[in-house]
Amino acid sequence: MYVLPCLFLLGSWTACCLAAAATYGGPRSVDELHRALADLGVNNVPHLPVPPPAQAQLKTTDSCSTTCDVLTGIKQDIVSASGSLTYTQLQSRYWSLQQVETLPACRVVPKSASDVAITLLITAYLKCPFAVKSGGHAAFSGASNIQSGVTIDLSNLRQVDVSADKTVTKVGAGNRWIDVYSKLDPQGLSVIGGRVADIGVGGLTLGGGVSFFSGRYGWALDGVKNYQVVLANGQIKDVNQKSYPDLYFALRGGGNNFGIVTRFDLETFPQGKMWGGMVVHPATANASIYRAFENFANNAPKDPDAALITAYAYFQGGYFFSNDYEYAKPIAYPPVFKEFTSIPNITSTMRITTLSDLTLELNASSPGGFRETYTTATFKNSADLQIIITNLFVTEIDKLKGAKGFLPALVMQPITEPMIHLFQKNGGNALGIAEAEGPLILMNLAIMWSEKADSDRIIAAADRIIDNAHHAAQALGRDFRYVYQNYASLKQDVFQGYGGENLRRLGEVSRRFDPDQVFRKLQPGYFKLDGGNGGILTT
Repeated sequence: MYVLPCLFLLGSWTACCLAAAATYGGPRSVDELHRALADLGVNNVPHLPVPPPAQAQLKTTDSCSTTCDVLTGIKQDIVSASGSLTYTQLQSRYWSLQQVETLPACRVVPKSASDVAITLLITAYLKCPFAVKSGGHAAFSGASNIQSGVTIDLSNLRQVDVSADKTVTKVGAGNRWIDVYSKLDPQGLSVIGGRVADIGVGGLTLGGGVSFFSGRYGWALDGVKNYQVVLANGQIKDVNQKSYPDLYFALRGGGNNFGIVTRFDLETFPQGKMWGGMVVHPATANASIYRAFENFANNAPKDPDAALITAYAYFQGGYFFSNDYEYAKPIAYPPVFKEFTSIPNITSTMRITTLSDLTLELNASSPGGFRETYTTATFKNSADLQIIITNLFVTEIDKLKGAKGFLPALVMQPITEPMIHLFQKNGGNALGIAEAEGPLILMNLAIMWSEKADSDRIIAAADRIIDNAHHAAQALGRDFRYVYQNYASLKQDVFQGYGGENLRRLGEVSRRFDPDQVFRKLQPGYFKLDGGNGGILTT
């Protein structure tokens, strides 16, 4: 809608694209930067060096040391220097050890969207690489922390405000889902959000966000009515289907490529207690569980209130299933789960309870403080394929049993036709999946371990499992292109899986709203539209 006319109106191409740069490009001089900061209420700017040329090869330590000093001079109360007590405490608040061990030059903890804009303007002007953290639940190093750069930690943006008519909740990007649910549960309300208590609102929502309520309402990205976004030029915008429809589309699945989202205004709906919990089944039940999974996915349109996660895991010498069955109503053992609940189990925590309680239970099954890797794949629905992939998983995991702190899990959940239908809400999201292509199997290969010395062989095994799973799926005609951003590994190209047309459209939006490509060049972590990212695989 914005850049596309430039491509067709050749005579106006230069003027059109220059106009985009003029509108959304960042400051090009000290005077322009001073004016942009003054618009944000900052007039006490210390002496700023002349920025290096765009083509200059910078030493990150030099540019970021200067950036930290300048930010401290402007907003000392939000900057934590390396080695300080606050810095050390904030460093510990990541899920994976790889992220904890990534050490920025300083950490900035903004108290408002204006603070984020000020930080971004200074950081981009001085060409210091940066990362942005919401909940810090990504596995690989560099996803939401950055070595020797500036980490913008949104953990102070903790607003959770319900509208008077109880249809929208304004949620700060620094919240974790338990913060949101603990406010909404007592009011008999909920939103489409994460299923693990400590996961951050920001990353989950920008990448997709499968919810216990996705069959009825869609994924988390489908429930965002409005985004408050800090653009590369420091402007703070409310982005919704009416104000900026193309940017709104791009934020619904496009990750961190377009701006820093500081607030999500989420669709809110009545929700009381629900039925759910965790059931452990013996490994010998694999065929029965996967047949039940296939039928559940096929029959999902009959009951959109049901949610399913299966996990085939190895722990302390044995394999087992640890499955989650959730139902959005306070009805015990609804018929939709009969095929699962008839399978013998070892233990069960099924009960009628709150959403908060269920997310805390899942959180306990995924503790922090370990080395972590996620890898993902998507397939067309097939129990036969699931059985084959489980056997591939066992073959590789058996070779790694001696690794300290080793806990691998092969997690599968359905992407149902009702979910995909809801991908079209509010003009459609960017994921590129059509309803006719469902139902699908979303697979997450999740592995945790303790020792850095085991990293290479564990990650190599994970890669082999995924590669062999794709080969098996291709042989059965059940492979599928989609790569779920929130489960993807460093090596995976997320956006190619969205399809060529959506990738082209995302690129156009990026070039319009970030003509200097700040979020590609200076925010290298996580997944980029060109297939690149700035993570570090095994540290």
